Amino acid sequence: MSTMPPRPSEQDPLDRLKTLVADCLAEAREQGATGAEVGASIETGLSVTARLGDVETIEHHRSRGLGLTVYFGQRKGSASTSDLSPSAMRETVTAACRIARHTAEDPCAGLPDPELLATEFPELDLYHPWAIEPDAAIDLAVACENAARRHHEDISNSEGASLNTFQGLRVMGNSLGFLHGYASSRHSLSVAVIGERDGQMQRDDWWTVARAPDDLQNPEEVGRMAAERTIRRLGARSLSTRQCPVILAAEIASSLLGHFIGAIRGGNLYRKSSFLLDHLGKPVFPEFVQIHEQPHLRKALGSSPYDAEGVRTTPHALVRDGVLESYVLSTYSARKLGMKSTGNAGGVHNLIIDSGPLDLAGLMQRMGTGLLVTELMGQGVNLVTGDYSRGAAGFWVEGGVIQYPVEEFTIAGNLRDMFLNLVAVGNDVDLRGNTRTGSILLESLTIAGN
Repeated sequence: MSTMPPRPSEQDPLDRLKTLVADCLAEAREQGATGAEVGASIETGLSVTARLGDVETIEHHRSRGLGLTVYFGQRKGSASTSDLSPSAMRETVTAACRIARHTAEDPCAGLPDPELLATEFPELDLYHPWAIEPDAAIDLAVACENAARRHHEDISNSEGASLNTFQGLRVMGNSLGFLHGYASSRHSLSVAVIGERDGQMQRDDWWTVARAPDDLQNPEEVGRMAAERTIRRLGARSLSTRQCPVILAAEIASSLLGHFIGAIRGGNLYRKSSFLLDHLGKPVFPEFVQIHEQPHLRKALGSSPYDAEGVRTTPHALVRDGVLESYVLSTYSARKLGMKSTGNAGGVHNLIIDSGPLDLAGLMQRMGTGLLVTELMGQGVNLVTGDYSRGAAGFWVEGGVIQYPVEEFTIAGNLRDMFLNLVAVGNDVDLRGNTRTGSILLESLTIAGN
C-alpha cells in the first residue's frame, strides 16, 4: 500500500485549507517576517424569502477568503484576499510585509503568548449541514408565513418569511506552531407580519436559529408566535412620564448584558472609555448575580475551542456573587493593561447569567405595577458615563397582570445603577444567541412619555 500523502486535489476541503495556511506561514517567513498569523475560510449557504405566498428571492452563497497579519519585530501589517490561489496568496503576503515595514513599532503588538494557545480541541458538535433544495426551503418559508397570516383575522399583511442555511470551514494558524480548523453550521427561519385594527397597524416577528436543522422550531410554530406577538400589540396606548419598575423580556434582555461586556472589554478599558474602569474586584451587581462564559457547550451558537487568535477558551466567571472578577481581553488589550489574554479576541463565547426560580409571569407578579418592555429602538447608550436612553414598546402591568400594550416612549437610566439595582432574572431563558438570559427585572427606570 502506498504511503505517499494525497495530492492536493485528493485532500478534503479542511486539509486543503490547512495546507494553504501552512504555505502562507512559510511564505511570510521566506519574505522576512519574524512572526505571522493566518486565517482562511470557505463558506456556503442558501437564503430564500417568500412573501404573500410567492417567492421573492433565492440566493446561493459561496465565499472564500484568506487574511493574514505579519510582524517585523513589533511592526505589524495585515492584508486579505478572496482568491485562494498560490499566486494570490504570495501577493497578499507581500502586501502585508510591505505595510509592516512602513509602520511604527508598537510594544504591545505580536503573537499570543505561546503557553496560552489551544492544544486540546473538544468535540463541540457544531457541524450539521443542511442539504435542502430551494423548492423545499421555499415550501418551509411559505408554510411559516401562511401559519402567521391565517392565525387571526386582524393579520392584514406580511413582510415575508425567510429561511437561511450556512455551513463553513475555517482554519487558523500562526508561526508559533498553532494550526487547526473545524467546520460549523447555522440555520434559521423567521417571519414578520402586520396586524390592523380600528385604523391602527402593528408589526412583530419571531425567529428560530440553531446549529442543526432538526433543532429549529417547526414553521407553523414560528408563524403562530409571530402572529400572536403582533395581535397583542394592537390597541397600543401612550404613557405619561413617570418612574417605575421595568422588566426587559428575555428576547431583548441580552442587550443589557451586551452593554456590560462592552464596559469590561479591553479596548474600552485601556482607552479609559468605560464607566467600569478600575472596577475589577468590586461589586457591580447584587450578590445573587452570577455571570459566566461557557465556550464548550455542545451545539451552542457561541461555542468555540479557541478565540480569534488561537488562544484557548475556558469556562470562567466574569461576575461572581455580584463582584467583577474578570475583564474581556484579547492579546493586545491585555498587554496594554499589563494583564493576560482571557481568550476573548473576537468576543465572548456563550455568555450566561444564572436565572432565578421565577418565570415571566412570576416576575410580573413580583413587580406588581410597572412596565414590560418587549422591543428596544435606537442606540442611546454611552459607555463612558453609563447613561442609557432607548426608545421602547411593550405592555403596562398592574397587579402582576398585563393590562394593555404601550408604545412611543423612552426608558432611561444609568447602567451603573441599573446593574446594581437588578432585582431578579427569570428562568424563561432565550437560547437563540450567544447570550443566554431570562427576562430581567430592574428596580426603577425613568419613562419618558407624553
